[in-house]
Amino acid sequence: MLKNIPKILSPELLKVLCEMGHSDQIVISDGNFPAESMGKDCIVIRCDGHGVPEILDAILKVFPLDTYTQCPVNLMEVMDADNVETPIWDAYKYIIKNHDSRGEETVGTIERFAFYEQAKKAYAIVATGEKALYANVILQKGVVVE
Repeated sequence: MLKNIPKILSPELLKVLCEMGHSDQIVISDGNFPAESMGKDCIVIRCDGHGVPEILDAILKVFPLDTYTQCPVNLMEVMDADNVETPIWDAYKYIIKNHDSRGEETVGTIERFAFYEQAKKAYAIVATGEKALYANVILQKGVVVE
C-alpha cells in the first residue's frame, strides 16, 4: 500500500505512468473506442468499471502535462455528420484546471481518423467503460520539476 495515491490507479497503471518519459502519450478511451486493435503495439490497460473523468482526475494527480507543447491534452473531434453534444469535455476542462495552471489552454482537438493514428503510437491505452460519445483523450507527459 502507498499513501496519497488515488485508489483507482491500479499497480499496472501506476507502473506504466512511471515508465513513461517526457513526450510519451497515453490514451484514455471511452467504451466505444477500439482499444485492443489500436493498441496492438502498445500497452492496453482495462478499466472497464470506471469513466474517463475519474481516471483523468486520478492520473493528473501524479502525471505532469507537457509544457513544451501548446496542447498536451487532445480530444477526438466530433465528425460533421454526427449530431452529438460533448458536455463531458467541460468536465475534462474543469479537471485539467485543477491540476494545471494553464487550464483550458492545454486542450486541443484532433480529427477522428488522425486521432486513431496518434493513438496507435501511444505508449499505452487505458480502456474505460465510459458511455459518453467522443470521450477519448490523449495526454502527453511532461517533466517532473520539484
